[in-house]
Amino acid sequence: MRNLRSSLRAKITIWFDSLLHWDRRMVLAIGENRRLNKFDRMFVTATFLGDGYIWATLALGLLLFGGAVDRRYVGIGFFVTVSNIVIFRVIKTLTGRVRPENNDEKEERLRTRIDGYSFPSGHATTSFGLAWVVFHCYPHVAVQTSVYVIAATIAFSRVVVREHYPLDVLGGAILGSAVAASLFPVFTRLLF
Repeated sequence: MRNLRSSLRAKITIWFDSLLHWDRRMVLAIGENRRLNKFDRMFVTATFLGDGYIWATLALGLLLFGGAVDRRYVGIGFFVTVSNIVIFRVIKTLTGRVRPENNDEKEERLRTRIDGYSFPSGHATTSFGLAWVVFHCYPHVAVQTSVYVIAATIAFSRVVVREHYPLDVLGGAILGSAVAASLFPVFTRLLF
């Protein structure tokens, strides 16, 4: 039994190490991709907007021009986002994964980092959490598609500008969606 556990542990370690190796290779391949580098400004802008500006603008528009239901939806989005921020900050501290090395000029165009930790991506976590909320509050295909395109662009931009590894972004997208799916019914009952 002890040999079986030891063998299983060794196989899991090898698999995990190869997954992290793939992750490191992918951040370099994506960050150095010449085709993607043509869209440098777009990805830097997406990263900047992912700091919350695009979601705050959407919320402000709904607060100013929407009805009572829209204001409640903004409240749900706010509470989901705050919950996501608290959760991803705790996970970042626990995992302590260092961000990718970045000697690229794109780095200089970005604001100073809040922290040096990489997993999970906060941009991906909050963007996909809010996309999940908007998707369920506004059942219009154009709106639903748009919010997920925005969230995916913000998340992918974090890899392009080498602030995160692909698994950081994937983990953030899953985390943000899971938190939103879990808390949406709770906040809906509280605010409606």
